Amino acid sequence: MQTGCWRKICRNIDDESCALLTVYGSSGLRIDLIMTGKCHVIRKGQRSSCSRGKSACSGPVLVECNASENSRRLKYISNKIDDPNYVRIFDTTLRDGEQSPGASLTSKEKLDIARQRAKLGVDIIEAGYPRSSPDDLEAVKMIAKEVGNHVDDDGYVPVICGLSRCNKGDIDAAWEGVRYALSPRIHTFIATSEIHMRHRLRKTPEEVIQIASEMVAYARSLGCEDVEFSPEDAGRSDTEFLYRILTEVIKAGATTLNIPDTVGYTLPSEFGSLIAKIKATTPGAENVIISTHCQNDLGLATANTLAGAYNGGRQLEVTINGIGERAGNASFQEVVMAIRCRGNELFGGLYTGINSKHISLAS
Repeated sequence: MQTGCWRKICRNIDDESCALLTVYGSSGLRIDLIMTGKCHVIRKGQRSSCSRGKSACSGPVLVECNASENSRRLKYISNKIDDPNYVRIFDTTLRDGEQSPGASLTSKEKLDIARQRAKLGVDIIEAGYPRSSPDDLEAVKMIAKEVGNHVDDDGYVPVICGLSRCNKGDIDAAWEGVRYALSPRIHTFIATSEIHMRHRLRKTPEEVIQIASEMVAYARSLGCEDVEFSPEDAGRSDTEFLYRILTEVIKAGATTLNIPDTVGYTLPSEFGSLIAKIKATTPGAENVIISTHCQNDLGLATANTLAGAYNGGRQLEVTINGIGERAGNASFQEVVMAIRCRGNELFGGLYTGINSKHISLAS
């Protein structure tokens, strides 16, 4: 553990919205700190004086935390980030999060959630899966028209994204939903693991490559300049095949390559290595953004996401509270606070544009 560092701990958790950070004291005992914008500073060995929850805030804290508010907002370019240390946060609560068992949101509820995501400073909001139902299409339109057109004083406006399978009907619906936003994105996907291609798609690898390439090009032909492609079940896909299909979708116009561990199968060392190899081996990878999307079936979604960021992933797909299908997704809170508090020390200076004081309200 790090020692002799400065620490920021809450003075009064009623002051404003807070974000929860778990660290460990000198005895190894878990300490839950409430991080806010109104903090006082203590040295190692001193005790904090929170207004309530003494057990949560007392004790010497020996874990370094970079608690400065990283809110440097960069101009959005779909396939490029001017600062190599900036990490885009892609919130898929309204799409993948809604696949959580029992989750069902009305269009108004989705709009309210999207407004809150904008307050957080989320770079990309995946507003839904427009082809899935007329209600979802309407919700995506509402979000694109309102949230996707609200420009903050610093020029920030979130990208509004719609999901689609690699077919024209899905892509048309996604474009119809997001095209009203100032910065619209289509996110299209097709399975690439052998088991999915053989038993679900009943397609050969060559056919899958052709479909992916043609549908990315089709999405671009509609006027959408920001297209994300995901090779579904990438964590179990043959890596040489991944390099081939990713190369072709880059040629077709993809601006972001998202690498999903769809069934939560990989370990952090494996997933981090996969991201590094894709960046190093795929022709044209230097001209696109590499993204991560990690499921939590083995309880490793956050760890895998951070491993991806460490190895060059510059878009991280997350949901609030880690909600989602089966065991859920990488947690927005965990990923953002890990980068905020350990970004300088362990991740070479990585940072996000998230305003963390709004995290608890978003939860």
